[in-house]
Amino acid sequence: MKTLTIHENEAGQRLDKFLAKYLNLAPKSFLYKMMRKKNITLNQKRCEGSERLAVGDEIQLFLAEETISKFSGYWAKDPKPQLPGKGQGPKEAVSRQSFPLNILYEDKHILILNKPSGVLSQKAKASDYSLVEAVIDYLLASGQLTQEELRTFRPSVCNRLDRNTSGLVAAGKTLAGLQLLSGLFQDRSIHKYYQCIVAGAVNEPREIAGFLRKEEGTNQVRIFPKEVEGSQPIRTRYCPLAHNGAYTLISVALLTGRTHQIRAHLASIGHPIVGDYKYGVQSVNARALRRYGIRSQLLHSWKLDLPELPQPFEGVSGRSFTAPVPEEFLTIFPENEVSAGRACKL
Repeated sequence: MKTLTIHENEAGQRLDKFLAKYLNLAPKSFLYKMMRKKNITLNQKRCEGSERLAVGDEIQLFLAEETISKFSGYWAKDPKPQLPGKGQGPKEAVSRQSFPLNILYEDKHILILNKPSGVLSQKAKASDYSLVEAVIDYLLASGQLTQEELRTFRPSVCNRLDRNTSGLVAAGKTLAGLQLLSGLFQDRSIHKYYQCIVAGAVNEPREIAGFLRKEEGTNQVRIFPKEVEGSQPIRTRYCPLAHNGAYTLISVALLTGRTHQIRAHLASIGHPIVGDYKYGVQSVNARALRRYGIRSQLLHSWKLDLPELPQPFEGVSGRSFTAPVPEEFLTIFPENEVSAGRACKL
């Protein structure tokens, strides 16, 4: 017999949902049969599966260890992905050991991280090692999470950046943290600001609008001046910080948040982001590579503004978090010009 005690991260969900995670290879019919036969009980009583779990509840599994093992999925670390050869550009994979977490803030519920360019926020295929796996590895290594807890609760990031976009990502360490952050990003209570370097001279602040449509099968989007079938409205606001004739450093605020919005929107008005191989101009990227050694896109999520929040989130309530730009930015514009983004009103 095995006893499972419900902790804070499992509380609030239905018993059958919890069992489906813990014995994730078991058919639902098996789980309900075991409950009917009292081979699975809740607090030593017969259960149906619809019960809501509370902290301290105990689930008894009157099952053989072989049965539990048979119906338990593989929750250990993912296999180490294969690294491509040199010179494969911005899509080069990263190994499990290749990047430490750059933690800017941490409390019981939340992590604020500075993601490097070249790292996936979430895995795209089974062999990927993303920021989510790095967070889980960190929590396991620091004793804040156990493999047993990982069977029924999985910490995760709550906002995603493109693989080759660097900057601020918020992650939930607990169910409460995940629920809070996910809700704040969904209702846009958290305000996000970016810095990027684009081709050409941008001379004045501007707000631009248009319509964005995802193109099937290409993982790209297109921008239209007027609404077309399948499109969504977008609004982007930007402010130039410095320019040298060939390039402009700008600060950007997303007024809507769509896939590849900043990259595609700026490219559509003739100012593609330097190093963007999907929406950029090959001649611009080649020139930046020759002159400055730029290999990755110069788009960075540099600031998050959080609203006032109740306990137990007083540590992040009403705070702004900033992340320094990657060194590649500073090869084109000096630190004092990059820091000017703090005074740009968006």
